[in-house]
Amino acid sequence: MLDYLINFSLKNRTINIGLFAMILVLGSYITVNMDVDVFPDLTAPTVTVLTEAHGMATEEVERLVSFPLESALNGAPNIRRLRSSSAMGISIVWAEFEWGTEIYRARQIVAEKLATAQSKLPPGVGDPTLAPISSIMGEIMLVGLTGDGVDPTELRTIADWNIRPQSLATQGVAQVISIGGGYKQYQIIASAEKMKSFEVSLIELEEAAKSASINASGGVINEYGTQFTIQGEGRTNSIKDIGLSLVKMKGSKPIRIQDIAEVKIGTAPKIGDGAIKAQPAVVMTIMKQPDANTIKLTERIDALLDATASQLPKSVKLDKHIFRQTDFIQASIDNLQSTLLEGAIF
Repeated sequence: MLDYLINFSLKNRTINIGLFAMILVLGSYITVNMDVDVFPDLTAPTVTVLTEAHGMATEEVERLVSFPLESALNGAPNIRRLRSSSAMGISIVWAEFEWGTEIYRARQIVAEKLATAQSKLPPGVGDPTLAPISSIMGEIMLVGLTGDGVDPTELRTIADWNIRPQSLATQGVAQVISIGGGYKQYQIIASAEKMKSFEVSLIELEEAAKSASINASGGVINEYGTQFTIQGEGRTNSIKDIGLSLVKMKGSKPIRIQDIAEVKIGTAPKIGDGAIKAQPAVVMTIMKQPDANTIKLTERIDALLDATASQLPKSVKLDKHIFRQTDFIQASIDNLQSTLLEGAIF
């Protein structure tokens, strides 16, 4: 057999050279355009379910939220393993499917199962939400925001409302998570003494706070051949307007939110905080979709961040070199090229 191949090759040199050239061109094209990553993606198709349960202790979250969701997902087609993690106020359930299962098919199966389990969750628990599609190697970049003399709340606002939406609009980005800074809130700090004096319950104050900043539809009026839309506009971002909102009437005297509570702009309680070189900062984690090319996606994100940095206040600095997965990939490629070149020379 080997003699036949050698004789055939010697007698048909033109065919051999043509095949060699075709394989060389095809191999070069595949090498240039193939995806390169730090490690192969060893994550089986996994769907993550997030459920918020504000005010619940860890044991309650495990018993009343995580367990019913896992029970609903048990027996679903192609599921090979279920895992969950329960913490104070939040439940995370991972549904891991068999290798080869299409991720969108897996998400459809989980969504159908969650629809039946949602009615079994206790009141006050948020709707189970499917996390974006990502993988264990999806964290491709860390971006930092710092500023000399800049309020941490302003840094977080810039990260959440300027950089994050534009990053999520970039093709290949699955999720952007912000850590640190001050998460802005409109806070109503109730006074127990004033509430007792005005005979206002906490439930009444909560209802007044919920209805303090909403718009209401009033239908339409047809007059003079024209249809006029009626709308009650109550939505506001003014602390003064919120404080003037009515809680209830006590006789002929109105009791307002500012009479029994302090209304202010504050920040949410922090579990952790972000810092860069011992300076307060907001750190943003950018996650990619499993099938995205890390190097090309990083190039698109770099172009976006460069354009965004030029629009930020001069006192705010954007650092995109805290961690970059593409740096490790490029270093590996450079080492491989050097090895191949040295081998070719020898």
